[in-house]
Amino acid sequence: MKKYLSLLLSFLGLSCSAPHLALEPQESFDIKSYMGKWYEIARLPNSFEEGLEENTAFYELREDGNVTVINQGRLIDNKSRYKEVKGKAWVPDQNEPSKLKVSFFWPFAGDYWVLKVDKDYTIALVGDPSREYLWILARDRRPDPKVVSELKAYASSLGYAVENMVSGLAD
Repeated sequence: MKKYLSLLLSFLGLSCSAPHLALEPQESFDIKSYMGKWYEIARLPNSFEEGLEENTAFYELREDGNVTVINQGRLIDNKSRYKEVKGKAWVPDQNEPSKLKVSFFWPFAGDYWVLKVDKDYTIALVGDPSREYLWILARDRRPDPKVVSELKAYASSLGYAVENMVSGLAD
């Protein structure tokens, strides 16, 4: 009986968490328009970008339909040096082109979902369904702060901990 009571209480505790919108990626998404260079404006902290600032991501569509990904960031403790990593992204389901998989170290791959992108593909919100990873990317180093705030508010409504986001720009 104690076991069932414990399970019930655990379930009730989980079901009382803050409500948020279901996580849905960008509905209409043109991968070709997404290609090119993006500047990281803000991100949730993660181990693979620790100690880096001024991060950029470069995406290039390959002939096989996959995407070459090159991420680069300046070392905070030695601003004359950069760290770069090259990977590959792909769309597992062509019916959901904004839900990509990305891999920097085969066979490991992670979800890379474009949650929102403006009509001109100048600013984007990217995350994963676990809500552990989140980025705001822009074509311009200094996008409109109002738009960045709107993306953060939207990400918060999806359940992301935007209060923990750090700037991807140098201070």
